[in-house]
Amino acid sequence: MITYRVDVADPHSHHYRVTLTLPQPAAEQMLSLPVWIPGSYMVREFGRHLSQLEARQGQRPVVLEQQDKTRWLARCSGRAALTVSYRVYAFDTSVRTALLDARRGFFNGTSLFLRAQGHEAEVHRVTLGQLPEGWQVASGMRALGPRSFEAADYDELADHPFELGTFWRGRFQAGGVPHEFVVAGAWPGFDGQRLLDDTRRICEQQIRFWHAETHTKPPFERYVFMLNAVDEGYGGLEHRASTALIANRRDLPRKAMEGVSDGYVTLLGLISHEYFHTWNVKRLKPAEFARYDYTQENYTRLLWFFEGFTSYYDDLLLLRAGLIDAGRYLKLLAKAINAVAATPGRHVQSVAEASFDAWVKYYRADENTPNATVSYYLKGSLVGLALDLRLRERGASLDEVMRALWQRSGGGPISEADIAAALRDVGGRDFGPELQAWVHGTADLPLAELLESVGVQLRSERAGWAASLGLRLSEGPVTGVLVKQVLAGSAAMKAGLSAGDELLAIDGWRLRRFDDALNWVERGRPFELTLVRDQRLTSLRVAPQADNPLAQTVALSLADKPAKPVLARRRAWLDG
Repeated sequence: MITYRVDVADPHSHHYRVTLTLPQPAAEQMLSLPVWIPGSYMVREFGRHLSQLEARQGQRPVVLEQQDKTRWLARCSGRAALTVSYRVYAFDTSVRTALLDARRGFFNGTSLFLRAQGHEAEVHRVTLGQLPEGWQVASGMRALGPRSFEAADYDELADHPFELGTFWRGRFQAGGVPHEFVVAGAWPGFDGQRLLDDTRRICEQQIRFWHAETHTKPPFERYVFMLNAVDEGYGGLEHRASTALIANRRDLPRKAMEGVSDGYVTLLGLISHEYFHTWNVKRLKPAEFARYDYTQENYTRLLWFFEGFTSYYDDLLLLRAGLIDAGRYLKLLAKAINAVAATPGRHVQSVAEASFDAWVKYYRADENTPNATVSYYLKGSLVGLALDLRLRERGASLDEVMRALWQRSGGGPISEADIAAALRDVGGRDFGPELQAWVHGTADLPLAELLESVGVQLRSERAGWAASLGLRLSEGPVTGVLVKQVLAGSAAMKAGLSAGDELLAIDGWRLRRFDDALNWVERGRPFELTLVRDQRLTSLRVAPQADNPLAQTVALSLADKPAKPVLARRRAWLDG
């Protein structure tokens, strides 16, 4: 059995000590650390955090020959076990890597556990050494004891993060399966019971979504939510029986809090999103992910389905669980529609192309990203919406398509051809034209027509002034008004503005906040803009466009008295 011992070596310098024991090494045993973590499509070079690697067989030192940035070769002799010890620097508060300080520990297996090549299919065991006083342990990995855990193979080992520290812990049952929620960093007034109750409703709703027809249990024996509450932060990473989350601590529910704040809805949406991934991407997955290659990028053109459709359902299932009302849901939906509409890159790349390029575009965003690509999360969610509403015109639904894919694949790898086949069989016709136009094309989706079919009305609203000019800004008392991005084809780009410009004055008046200029400038009128670029003062004339698509956003509302068939479709869509 392959074993790893993880010791809290030095919290103040943020180092773990890991000791790998491999019982029967090959004569030339290759060891490697992944360069990426599944679910986060970017090469992160985890090996750069390893140091002081030492190896031995019994009392005999074994030389480790580094082959490249992430591989080491151990030349072994005889059948004695190979023991490799090394330090891992861990000072990243994100959900993707590892952290260790005096208050908290967290790690993913891809950041700590060297892979013994040729032994990946064997059982792997993790033992935690002595922990600081009062620290607890949470993980979705099968526990053998308080600090001992076991995985069936390396893939499972890599797919179970660990949370260490003095965190809050609560439990509930959903779908006949125990669930656990741990929260680190919460304020004293945090309402843990409300978080548990609301999360349970999300879990029960999603289990019904996937398993109501088959009356089966979820595909895991236990599930763990691990939330790190911070001053500023947001994100999540899905795993087969757990998820790691990061959120603003002010967004957590507080005792005696009435209603549901926007921040708490954002957190519930994140919980819903990552839990839905338990089915959609961790089991039902792109065929290209049937076997991960941890040494390089793993490309797929299907993230519009696995991330986009998950994004479609995360908020919709909050509505169906009774955690938000229809008005709140339509507000969230309008936000996604407006975000895509304000992305010129939607006419440059399809969501299939954006999925393939995630490794170099979405996860390496810069000032030109909105002009060069489109979010497969956001536009993918709208493709899901569009397909769902088109199916409902025929008395079917995307819900049925998702369940058909799950049942046909046995909760395993699928291709785009499988998705097309499920759409055809459920919808009663070929949906190839929609897939070609909406997934592989760059034209805008016919959302107004489709939403009208379920009694949802679109109305135009005036966009913010900076947004209407194609400017994305950051503003602060110290930094001033800085340009972060300039949208292609906008008035700002035509005037010559660039990312990094500091905006000083409009028509001779000093700027503290960009919108302050509306006190002396009329919207739609040209104005003189003074800025600093590379220490030099520059003046530009900005002329707002007469026919400007960025000047408008959309809002959604329910039609008051739709026809009975439309009302029936709307109820089926929103209520499930």
